[in-house]
Amino acid sequence: MLVAPLCLVVFLYLGQALGAQLPHLNWRDVNSAQPFPWLHMRLPQTVVPVHYDLTIHPNLTTLSFTGVVRIQLDVLEETKAIILHAKHLKTFNVKLKTPEGSRSLEVIENSVYQQLALLSHEVIPKGRDYEVHMEFAANLSDSFHGFYKSSYRTSSGELRTLASTQFEATFARTAFPCFDEPAFKANFTISIVREARHIAISNMPKIKTVALPGNVFEDHFATTVKMSTYLVAFIVSDFHSVSKTTQHGVKISVYAVAEKINQTDFALDAAVKLLDFYDDYFNIPYPLPKQDLAAIPDFQSGAMENWGLTTYRESALLFHPEKSSVTDKVHIAKIIAHELAHQWFGNLVTMEWWNDLWLNEGFAKFMEFIAVNATYPQFRVNDLFLGKCYTAMEVDSLRSSHPVSTAVENPTEIQEMFDKVSYDKGACLLNMLKNFLTPDVFEVGILRYLKRYSYKNTANSHLWESLTNVCNLNDLPGAPTKQKEFCSKRILPSGENYDGEKLNIKTVMDTWTLQKGFPLVNIDLKSRKLILTQQHYLMTEPEPATTKALVETETPIWQIPLTYKTSDSATTHYHLMRTAVDLFRIPNDVDWIKFNVDMSGYYVVHYGKQGWKNMIKLLHNNHTALSGKDRASLIHDVFRLVSINKLGLETALDLTAYLSKETDIISVTQGFQELLPIYKLIQRRELGLLEDSMKSFMLDLFKHLIDSQSWDDSGSASERTLRSSLLVFACVRNYTPCVTKAKHLFNMWRDSDGQMSLPVDVTLAVYAVGAQTEEGWDFLFEFHRRALQMSVQTRIRIALASSPLRQKLKWILEQSLLGEVIKTQDLPHLLVSVSRNPRGHRLAWDFLRANWQTLIKKFEVGSSSIARMVKGVTDLYSTKTMLSSVEKFFSSLTVEMGSEMRCIQQTYDAIRENIRWGETNFSVLQSWLKKRTTRFTHEDL
Repeated sequence: MLVAPLCLVVFLYLGQALGAQLPHLNWRDVNSAQPFPWLHMRLPQTVVPVHYDLTIHPNLTTLSFTGVVRIQLDVLEETKAIILHAKHLKTFNVKLKTPEGSRSLEVIENSVYQQLALLSHEVIPKGRDYEVHMEFAANLSDSFHGFYKSSYRTSSGELRTLASTQFEATFARTAFPCFDEPAFKANFTISIVREARHIAISNMPKIKTVALPGNVFEDHFATTVKMSTYLVAFIVSDFHSVSKTTQHGVKISVYAVAEKINQTDFALDAAVKLLDFYDDYFNIPYPLPKQDLAAIPDFQSGAMENWGLTTYRESALLFHPEKSSVTDKVHIAKIIAHELAHQWFGNLVTMEWWNDLWLNEGFAKFMEFIAVNATYPQFRVNDLFLGKCYTAMEVDSLRSSHPVSTAVENPTEIQEMFDKVSYDKGACLLNMLKNFLTPDVFEVGILRYLKRYSYKNTANSHLWESLTNVCNLNDLPGAPTKQKEFCSKRILPSGENYDGEKLNIKTVMDTWTLQKGFPLVNIDLKSRKLILTQQHYLMTEPEPATTKALVETETPIWQIPLTYKTSDSATTHYHLMRTAVDLFRIPNDVDWIKFNVDMSGYYVVHYGKQGWKNMIKLLHNNHTALSGKDRASLIHDVFRLVSINKLGLETALDLTAYLSKETDIISVTQGFQELLPIYKLIQRRELGLLEDSMKSFMLDLFKHLIDSQSWDDSGSASERTLRSSLLVFACVRNYTPCVTKAKHLFNMWRDSDGQMSLPVDVTLAVYAVGAQTEEGWDFLFEFHRRALQMSVQTRIRIALASSPLRQKLKWILEQSLLGEVIKTQDLPHLLVSVSRNPRGHRLAWDFLRANWQTLIKKFEVGSSSIARMVKGVTDLYSTKTMLSSVEKFFSSLTVEMGSEMRCIQQTYDAIRENIRWGETNFSVLQSWLKKRTTRFTHEDL
């Protein structure tokens, strides 16, 4: 461990006093007479870092920081320029230390590529020991990236400030000069200077503290394992912590502001349980002595997997046993499981470049369900996995989608990779492969992948190689005996030998990761002969026949791991479809055949008109003959086929009519998710009579479940989640029994000044009814301001956004941008919630346009937050007038302001699809509802 010399200490304090006024010594911009010696966005491979010695001092009064970094280098080719990253940093005293001594380097900046060139007048030979020494200074970021400022108010109103990091994907360069690409792994020795009133935490445990002049202290942390720059983390705050130790001897600590430390018990217990699970599951010990989890008051995403110091939004980590819901508990467990999975997938084994981000995020998303299902089986999280595949398909069905593995170069393109395709589609593809190969074979393959590439970087091909000839265990020393025994007799479900050459995993999976979209499998059953055809499921209309469009419309072919069941047997059958057309025979005549058993595959199935008639008959007469997942997948697929005119809307509505008998949460939830967007589309178009008819149909469909709900917190996790959704649905749609009960509870709660304890599961419905009046809205907002429980605040914000009071909606959006009484981190979700409100959607669109420049500065161009706002505000527009308004605004932007973001093209695609869907189906829906009304006698709702 290197201790900062006296000259550095003086620099640190002078720098902090001067703040942003520090001169930029030896600095020259790219526009100077000296040309920048490197012309590419990616760094050269000439010089690579081996070790960083980083000292940094944030000043939480001036909101600036200074530091020094020493980077040990391995020079692979002789050069006169060292190219690395820096953004918004002032650099000083840049020197190169060699065996012969130290010499100054000239610094040139390329601000477009966010690079520095450190120029030497003499050639730097390869194969010798070198160290670059750089001092730097900057202001703490006022966004959510880099080394940024966060703050919170105590219950007494005192404002307190802290500094935290968020470096993924390309923001480490804003905190210190570095080789900021994932393949440039190195060790880091970090020291942090702080005031006595603060603590500092980082990736590794603190090993000592040195007192410095001026009543400040320098904390020294142990050297990290070899890792990428985006995983470096440090926090300076006044947090408190609680700790436990895992069975494997790892110290787990949860950090939070003092007044919320009593909400950390569940997170602490979950982290201990989940880290122990991963240690055993992967058969690779967690390599660090500690794992910290920190709840940050201002945090853009849900959480971040920094090695040894995972960071979280407060709502993603804090749980109050009396105020938080079971849904909150499941959410927290899943997020912790996701970030801890990253300690292996992403941290230990890291994608070589951001084009394969899915190797990090898809695996972590997949593993969060595996881990929580194993550690908290009562949560039944596997029931939630289907939803991830369906939300991925929404994006992936658009022409503007992208392959899981996509070429990216600049920071904006990299930011855009953090989307549902990388996370959710990636997880669904892994789940499909696991089910096809069987869990045991899959587990052996990923264990091999992790062991073979520990502390290294990988690409797609490395994963497929690890899953090929998986039973050759020579590279898995100490592989469990049960795996060796299993592999000695492993045969694929399709009857092919896994170890043979018949099944090439790379060939199969390249069709899923290197081309966008997913297949539609058409089934034609004639007697006992099955004829299968596949085509690209594409929801949007083809583009004009340009050369590019012609290339893109060439029909892709997937190798599809099919599964199916029939009325003849409960056995799941397997078949690998490799071609555009395939056929085989089944042994017996059957009444029905159901493909994609339990939605284990990432594809949509079309059974033909007669096949769908058979399915509708089955669901109405004996729906439990199929599993809940199979019923949900039928609901999903039938509406997807309506969207591309393969089926009429009447068929989908006939099928969903069976839901009046349904009690399974997966199927009921899927029914909601298909019917609610249609209702909201009608509502947005202000089609009053059709809206009333659709609402009556939906209430009638789910009335049996709504009326059976108790207004308490009894039941399983699934039952409680369903209760909350049903009551909110009913109350927001003015179902009289629900509104009457909720209004009564709200008045009692308000009269008690919020002291009355409401059942958690019903609070959102109660708040939503209360927010309909100005008096109720004001009381809820004041309670939100005082509440210390994030889950309570979240539910109140959703309720406030549902109010018909337009002036209140406008005011709360403005307040969220200021960030005082409503945190700006919550703006994306709040804005989308307001846009879902029939009284608020125009306000939301006007707000987005008016504050665009502020939003992209705060949340960054290309970020998932910007994409969420763009698509969330516009995805229910369905008129040519609104399409024109949206196109006019986004086409007026510059590239720097985000005009070329993928989410904008996805928005255009979605609105055009809404227009086409409405023109095709509104009259059909009206006719079907009218016939249904005359056919059945309904109770007065």
